[in-house]
Amino acid sequence: MMILSILLIGAALLAVAWFSRHKWLQRTALPVLSAEQAALATRLQGHVTMLGQSIGERNLWHHAELDAAADYIEAQFRAAGLRVERQEYLAEGKRVGNLVAEIPGAEYPEQILLVGAHYDSVLGSPGANDNGSGVAALLELARQLADSRPKRTLHLVAFVNEEPPFFKSVDMGSRIYAEQARGKRDKIVGMICLETIGYYIQEPGSQNFPFLPMVIYYPDEGNFIAFVTNLSSRRLLKKSLAEFRKQSDFPAEGLVAPGWLPGVDWSDHWSFWRVGYPAIMITDTAPYRYPYYHSWEDTPDKLSYPEFAQVVEGVVGMVRGLTN
Repeated sequence: MMILSILLIGAALLAVAWFSRHKWLQRTALPVLSAEQAALATRLQGHVTMLGQSIGERNLWHHAELDAAADYIEAQFRAAGLRVERQEYLAEGKRVGNLVAEIPGAEYPEQILLVGAHYDSVLGSPGANDNGSGVAALLELARQLADSRPKRTLHLVAFVNEEPPFFKSVDMGSRIYAEQARGKRDKIVGMICLETIGYYIQEPGSQNFPFLPMVIYYPDEGNFIAFVTNLSSRRLLKKSLAEFRKQSDFPAEGLVAPGWLPGVDWSDHWSFWRVGYPAIMITDTAPYRYPYYHSWEDTPDKLSYPEFAQVVEGVVGMVRGLTN
C-alpha cells in the first residue's frame, strides 16, 4: 500500500510538471485595462453585487433568495436574446432548478460544449466569489456570444445545489443535468465549470496548495487562474488552456491530477466525470487562496475586478475557439 501511494503521488506530481508551462517565471505587472475591459469589469461587479449583496445568501434554507437569484439569471439570459429552459425538480420538498440557455451550432449542432456555474451559496455566506463570480462570467458569455453562429452548440447552464449538503448527492443540480443528458445520449464534447474565479493577489505566500511538492512548479502568489481536471479529461484541458492563452496574456496554469487530490473534484465538473463526459474546472483555487471562502465575509468588495475582467475576456475568447 505504501508503494502504491508513492506511485500515485508521483503520478500527480508528473502531471503537474507536464501541464505547467512556468509562465509565472517571466511575469510582469498586469497591464492597465482598456476601455472595453473596464466596462466589462463594471458589468461583472454589477452581477456580483446583485447576487452577493442585494440578494445575498441563497440556498434551500433561504429559498426566496435562491428563487430571486434564478429569476435574475433567467432575466439576464433573456435580455441577451437567448431562450431559457428551467430544469426543475424537488429537493427536500422544495422546488429548485437549473437554468439552461442554448446557442445552436450552425454546422455540428449535435456536438455540445457546455459552460456551467452554480448559483447557490453555502449556508452562512452571501457567496460573492463562491460563486457569484462564476455566474457573472456565465452571464457575460451570454451577452457576448448570443449573436454568434458557432459551429458547435453552446449550452450555458446555471446549476443549483452545488454546495453542501447537496454536493455529490442525488439532489445536486449538475448531477441531475448530467444524468439526464447521458440518458438522452447528448453528445457533450466538453464541460467547462466556472468556480470561484474573482480573487487575485500579488503578495508572496498568498497561494497555498493541497500537495506540498506543487510549490516547485507553481507560484506562491495568488495572481493566476487555474485550469484543473482529472487524468481522463486531460485533452480537453490542454485544448482549453491553449485557446485561453491565444486570447489572453493573463497568467494561466494547468493541473491534471488524480481526482482524489483535494480540490480537484470540488465542483460541478465532478457530475460530468461521473457519467463519462470530459470536464474541467476553471478557478482562482478557492480555499487555497481566498481567505473568505465559505464565510459570511465572502462579499462583493473582496473581489479583484480588473483581474477578474481579464480572466473573463480570456474565457470568452476560449469558448469562441472551442465552439469553432
